[in-house]
Amino acid sequence: MSRPRPLFLRLSTDRAGSETSVGRRLGRLAGLACALVLCATGCRPSFERADLVILNGAEPESLDPHLVTGQADGRIVMALFEGLTRFDPRTAQPMPGLAERWDISDDGCVYTFHLRTNAAWSTGEPIVAEDVVWSWRRILSPETASDYVGVLFYLRNGEAFATGKLKDFNQVGVRALDARTLRVELESPAAFFLDLCCFQPFAVVPRQRIERHGDRWLHARPFMASGAYTLDSWRLNDRVRLRRNPRYWDAANTQSAVIDLLSGVVPATALNLYLSGAVDIVWDKELVPPDLIDKLKGRPDFHIAPSLGNYFIRVNVTRTPFDDPRVRRALALVIDRERIVSRITKGGERVAYCVSPPGIANGTNVYEPPRGLRPDPDLARQLLAEAGYPQGRGFPTVTYTYNTQESHRKIGVELREMWGRELGLRVELRQLEWKAWLRAQSMLDYDLVRSSWVGDYNDPNTFLDLFMSENPNNRTGWRNPAYDRILRQANAETDPARRQDLLCAAETILVEQDLPVLPLFFYVNMEFFDPARVTGIHENIRSEHPLRVIRRIASAPAGKPRHELPF
Repeated sequence: MSRPRPLFLRLSTDRAGSETSVGRRLGRLAGLACALVLCATGCRPSFERADLVILNGAEPESLDPHLVTGQADGRIVMALFEGLTRFDPRTAQPMPGLAERWDISDDGCVYTFHLRTNAAWSTGEPIVAEDVVWSWRRILSPETASDYVGVLFYLRNGEAFATGKLKDFNQVGVRALDARTLRVELESPAAFFLDLCCFQPFAVVPRQRIERHGDRWLHARPFMASGAYTLDSWRLNDRVRLRRNPRYWDAANTQSAVIDLLSGVVPATALNLYLSGAVDIVWDKELVPPDLIDKLKGRPDFHIAPSLGNYFIRVNVTRTPFDDPRVRRALALVIDRERIVSRITKGGERVAYCVSPPGIANGTNVYEPPRGLRPDPDLARQLLAEAGYPQGRGFPTVTYTYNTQESHRKIGVELREMWGRELGLRVELRQLEWKAWLRAQSMLDYDLVRSSWVGDYNDPNTFLDLFMSENPNNRTGWRNPAYDRILRQANAETDPARRQDLLCAAETILVEQDLPVLPLFFYVNMEFFDPARVTGIHENIRSEHPLRVIRRIASAPAGKPRHELPF
């Protein structure tokens, strides 16, 4: 099967609108995506089959750990760059990374990390505590315009520095005590802080390269990585090739020497590549053909498991008439979620009326979310009439935006029919390619947009924090000071029962009162891999599968076709 020819482009970056952080970020990403030097050696790469080949999903937005937002991008970035902790491949719990150990104060607000003596960049220089300080300052700096900056707001004065209210970074709660010791002070105890340190925004990036090369630091060779792998090449619309980092502190346990992560968004193509033996693993749940899920469930190499992820609709509350909460509630009250999961997704997904998935932890307890708004078309029509649009009269045409997967289009068709039949609304569907879809959300260039989120740690805050006023991942234009205040109180609360009440109160504002988001369902993970051919993949709630521990079993021949589908 032929693949798209790789793109070798060099385009000047359009800096129009660079006075905004979003404009700076989008300009920088455009330069990275279009002008990246795609071969580490400077020559056109010839691709012999890698030790492990993975179909990873959409083309990466970037490989900068402080800029990426997508799950597929994150898989690659977390192999290239490591933080103080890393994910356990079996449990997805935090385990030592660049820090070999740490001490936590009795009040839970001060962490002292001790870095490994053998922590080094792929170019041989030692990784020291000041590298961590500089990396965290970079993501907190407004000039970086990171969508993920909010996860560093747990640092003392982190939010104040990121929002420009504080100019002196020395007042932020991170400093190097010496080359191997780092002191971190939090605003309040955060039981999930070590989980956050596993996550790519906390990764250590090379100061010397970034200061010298600016936005083009990923171009510089040799590539400078802090993780288990280094970047061998990136061919746009084809693949990212990773090569084992021999100077990684745990290189002896890095299982595969060369890994290819292929780009692809068409489910039928993904299945064909897997069945032909061209790829060893298909990871993206959106690359599973929905119409075949019932048949695929019987295969030993098709895996379905609960996920710490949700699928929802963002509402642009800066646009009329979506600035009226009555309109947003009306939209939510006529959605038949059972119809969507039974007719379209078909993977056993659970319908969602809140944003926190079932079974998510609240410390040592299980969090109980609010009930949410259950379907009530009569109340929906009443609310729409109160907002000035009886039977939908006078309501402007609604644009529903989604990215390229066929399942998203089918969901959009169902929503269009529901909103038209029950409320008299006219809905147009707008399909965008992955990067344009991300841009539309960041720029608030939409009415309604399909969205999703996979939790970064096992706590409701990983979903609720998204919609705080200063979080760049909010992407709805919604700001509610009461919501912000209650959520901050919840995350400073050490009593699990009191914290439960506060979290539930905040989520009630989100999903029953204001509704800047309309929850649809909770994801399940879907993956293709044959346990007889691939080892190192373990089921866990975050679907966290570190590349460093995965390998093809030596006795399994590369590229051998798998048995055909049982129908």
